[in-house]
Amino acid sequence: MGRGKIEIRRIENNTNRQVTFCKRRNGLMKKAYELSVLCDAEIALIVFSSRGRIHEFANNNIRSTIDRYMNATSDASNSYTTHEINAQFYQQESKKLRQQIQMLEMSNRNLMGEGLGSLNMKEMKQLETRIERGITRIRAKKHEMILAETEDLQKREIMLEQQNACIRAKIQENEKLQQLSMMPSGQDYAFQAYFARDMLQLNMMDSLTAYPVHDKKTLHLGCLNFL
Repeated sequence: MGRGKIEIRRIENNTNRQVTFCKRRNGLMKKAYELSVLCDAEIALIVFSSRGRIHEFANNNIRSTIDRYMNATSDASNSYTTHEINAQFYQQESKKLRQQIQMLEMSNRNLMGEGLGSLNMKEMKQLETRIERGITRIRAKKHEMILAETEDLQKREIMLEQQNACIRAKIQENEKLQQLSMMPSGQDYAFQAYFARDMLQLNMMDSLTAYPVHDKKTLHLGCLNFL
C-alpha cells in the first residue's frame, strides 16, 4: 500500500515538527545538489529553522551567488527606461480606446438595424428598449418645438391684426376729414366739433396700440366701436 497524502499545515507537536523539518531539509538539499550536478546550475539554498539556526547549501560561493542574484534583479528592474515605460502605457491606452471605438461602432450599427446576427435574445430586447426610449425622447422634443412655434405664430397673428385694425381706422378717419374739408364754410362749427370728436377717437386708438390686447374677441369689438 502507498502512503497516504499528508495535509499541508503546521505540525502542532514539537517533536514531530522537528523530525519532519530534518527530513524535509535533507531531502531539499539533496534535490538541490542533484539539480546542480545534473543541469550544471548555480544554486544557493538558505534555510532558517524555527529556532533560528541557519542551514545552507551552495555549489559555488554562496556570497557570490547572492551578489549575482542582486545584480540580476537590479538590472531587470532598471532595464526599462522612462521612454519605454511611457510607450508601453500609451500602447495600452490606445488599445483600450480602439476597443471602445469598436464597441461604439457596433452599437451604432445595431441601432441602425445592422449586424444583429451576433446578438442573442436578451441583447435584442435591450436594443429594442433603447430604441423605444430614444423615439419617445425625440417625439417629446418635437412636440415641444411645435408648441413653441405655434405660440409664436399666434402672437404674431394678434399683433398683425391689431396693426391692421389701427391702419383701417386711420384710413377711415382720413376719408372723413377729406369729406368734411369739402363742406361749405358755414358749417365750420360743425366741422370743428366733428374734428375734435375724431381726434379723441384717434387718441383712444393710439392707447390701444400701446397696450396690446391678447383676446381676439375683445379686439374685434373694440374695432367695431370705431367703424
